[in-house]
Amino acid sequence: MINRVEKLSLLSEMIAFAKYDKDIRRIEYNFLLGVAKQLDIAREDFDYLLENPVSYTHLKSHSERIVQFHRLVLLMNIEQEYQGENEKAGVTKLYNFGLRMGLSHESITKVLYLMDSFPNKIVPPDVLIDIFKTQYN
Repeated sequence: MINRVEKLSLLSEMIAFAKYDKDIRRIEYNFLLGVAKQLDIAREDFDYLLENPVSYTHLKSHSERIVQFHRLVLLMNIEQEYQGENEKAGVTKLYNFGLRMGLSHESITKVLYLMDSFPNKIVPPDVLIDIFKTQYN
């Protein structure tokens, strides 16, 4: 179970990820708001995080880091506007976020490689978990 500080950090990280290419699009905003609700973060706190990011807090749980990485994959692929340089920048940013979370280089690379083989580039949770489980053992 993750604590409030970790939850706020996760959400802040996702907001920063969504903002990397410019403003947050409506579809991204709605996705982030859904994650906030899932994490039991109040709307006021969510709105505050949009303008006031909090410091990154490293998650202790490997499974929580995998879940967060999956959220970032979903966020990156939520809109199909990522083309050319924007897509490359998004993939690089996702890769770097995964490394910062302490996930294995091999697992991240495999997920990013396999994304293209799934509809809307969204790797199913079970496939993603299997990739990380294989690398973790």
